[in-house]
Amino acid sequence: MNAALLADLRAALDAGAVLVDDEVTSRAAGFMQTDKLKARVLVRPRTTQHVAAVLRLCHAAGQPVVTHGGLTGLVHGADATPVDLVLSLERMNAIEEIDPLQRIAVAQAGVTLQALQEAADEHDLCFPLDLGARGSATLGGNASTNAGGNRVIRYGMMREMVLGIEAVLADGRMVSSLNRMIKNNAGYDLKQLFIGSEGTLGVVTRLVLRLREKPRSQDVALVAVAGFDRLAALLKHMDRALGGGLTAFEAMWREFYELVTTPPALSRPAVPHGHPYYVLVESMGADAARDSARFGAALETAYDAGLVADAVVAGSDRERAALWAIRDDVMQVARDGMPFIFDVSLPIFAMEGYVEEVRAALAARWPDHRCWVFGHLGDGNLHLVIRAGAPDPETRSGVEHLVYGPLARIGGSVSAEHGVGLEKKPYLGISRNAEEIELMRTIKRSLDPRNILNPGKIF
Repeated sequence: MNAALLADLRAALDAGAVLVDDEVTSRAAGFMQTDKLKARVLVRPRTTQHVAAVLRLCHAAGQPVVTHGGLTGLVHGADATPVDLVLSLERMNAIEEIDPLQRIAVAQAGVTLQALQEAADEHDLCFPLDLGARGSATLGGNASTNAGGNRVIRYGMMREMVLGIEAVLADGRMVSSLNRMIKNNAGYDLKQLFIGSEGTLGVVTRLVLRLREKPRSQDVALVAVAGFDRLAALLKHMDRALGGGLTAFEAMWREFYELVTTPPALSRPAVPHGHPYYVLVESMGADAARDSARFGAALETAYDAGLVADAVVAGSDRERAALWAIRDDVMQVARDGMPFIFDVSLPIFAMEGYVEEVRAALAARWPDHRCWVFGHLGDGNLHLVIRAGAPDPETRSGVEHLVYGPLARIGGSVSAEHGVGLEKKPYLGISRNAEEIELMRTIKRSLDPRNILNPGKIF
């Protein structure tokens, strides 16, 4: 970066906003990454106007910009090079408003997901997006990657929770589309340009988010299932029996369940080992007594129908937390080193065959591999965590081909909820056709003609 641009940035921002050299390179590059940040300059704006000033200057100078939120992504979508300027939204962390009547929140992009969840709870409301990185992931990053998480089956992805967005374009123009209404069909829905675009079309700075009434009941069970056909049937059965109250249906293949319930993992098996599938089922509602009775009756009829082999139902908040802790202890997969992590989406009917095909291909090439499978079965999202061969780029590429290749045939997606970033860029053509990709490029060229926003990501 030239000295003139650095001086202009310092003049445009407040004291302490521009970091250089060791102040930048001492920072971690991202979650589950062992390397440090490679950029030489990092700016920390406090307002949308500050962001606009930074991008205006960078656009004029042709300076590439990579936006950072909580750095919890898993596809290297926020990786920066020594020539990049990092724009961190860490100081844009104010919840500006919560309106209990309209049931909305207005927040800056650097607010963490957990901070908004807790603020909504104080008003007897909830923000239903939930994921394991809630304490670090930011709302701007959630929007930029269209985050999913545990309760998509009932509430949808982040896209369904965003009513309005304020963003800054590559040339510094501010687009304030802070709609506060659920229904607004007046022309193009411009916020959709930025949701899921991974910081390549603009920098999200503020959001209007839809809140929901806080549920009065929460029923959770951990269920063992004897076969995949019964697992899929159980999903339909519970969704139908609970009348729209089903909030989570988190499936765990045997190997993953045993990993997270065996020392040194903190949890112990709530349901005995030995079954091929386990699923954490959650329902939320408005009447604790009636909802619990309905939940229990739904499990009982599922058992009578042969869909359930064994089950335990949580009887307290502590027990509910303990069952969720089993599913959330994902970092056990890294107890012996960092594995390869995949996030795919595919039709439910194809899941059993897909997993078997991937495992057979892995075994043929790496007989001593490990493969753990779990995911948000209700919305078609599986996570595969694989340890095979040496942890090098060549092995990684080989595993990727085995994981992503079958998806083209069954109409799956290489990215269910983590985005594309750098990691999945070579495989975009599996999930998007040539016309779609060219239209994406056209939009990118229109909004960022100098290609300064997160260059090289997605395509």
